[in-house]
Amino acid sequence: MENLIFSLNATLPIFLLMTLGNVFRRIRIIDDNAAGFMNKFVFKVALPVLLFSDLAKQDFIGTWNTGFVLFCFATTIVSIFLIWILSKIIIKTPSRRGEFLQGSYRSSAALLGIAFIHSIYGESSSGMAPLMILGSVPLYNIFAVIILTLTAPQDENGGRSSEDKSKLIKKTILGIVKNPIILGIMMGLLWSVLKLPIPKIMNTVVDDIGKLATPLGLMSMGATFEYRKALQNIKPALVASFIKLFLLVMIFMPIAVSIGFSGEQIVAILVMLGSATTVSCYIMAKNMGHEGTLSSSIIMITTFGCSFSLTFWLFVLKTLGVI
Repeated sequence: MENLIFSLNATLPIFLLMTLGNVFRRIRIIDDNAAGFMNKFVFKVALPVLLFSDLAKQDFIGTWNTGFVLFCFATTIVSIFLIWILSKIIIKTPSRRGEFLQGSYRSSAALLGIAFIHSIYGESSSGMAPLMILGSVPLYNIFAVIILTLTAPQDENGGRSSEDKSKLIKKTILGIVKNPIILGIMMGLLWSVLKLPIPKIMNTVVDDIGKLATPLGLMSMGATFEYRKALQNIKPALVASFIKLFLLVMIFMPIAVSIGFSGEQIVAILVMLGSATTVSCYIMAKNMGHEGTLSSSIIMITTFGCSFSLTFWLFVLKTLGVI
């Protein structure tokens, strides 16, 4: 019972904030424009500031864990190739296969990673979430572009020109380099390495902005949740959701535990493997010529389902004494 209460205390506040965002939309306190603004503010300002703050106040030399970052990096690559093989068997239409594949591996690592670790460990967290993000999020974006380009509907009817693909690749590389989340992490790491002090006024402002990331981000996710869309393409969406919330954790978590990872490291890995599919999957799929319906269905189902699956996994890990 103690382990169950621990798990619920970690997941319920996150789920309730998402539910609150959905309720606010239904009673028209939050509309599409407001939800879009909240999401944009979180990913371009609040979340990068929070990640900067987390790392700038850490001892980088003491925090850095090469083995942990490499594990996140290798696990992300292996999981993508495993899902790619599975998608070839399950999904016959190339364009839908791209959406299925992207939705099955791309976690909301930044937002939920920070939210869960802070929910469990509070302000005493040791910076594992930013290291997990460094080891996985750049790969998420790179492989998403490759996958969606190769499976784009235009390719089924003659394909994109090599010039268009070249422009797309350049735009993606530039986007990764200019990604606010990555920039926030890099600035935090640099600040920590140089051991620069944070003036009290700056520290207060940074902390206040950073504290907005979790509540605003989770409520914006909840506000954009549409149950009807989740019912479209239900079969492949359910398969992708099972992979995202359960299968990857079942495959890679025992490996992580056997290697010796524990505590906050395991929570960060759990979020990387088994959290909801990021909403940017839908945005990227639409921008690259895909229909986007399957992507949105996977996002809706995993967003709702992860509240239960993550509670289950935390309960199991806590019972086993890993966290």
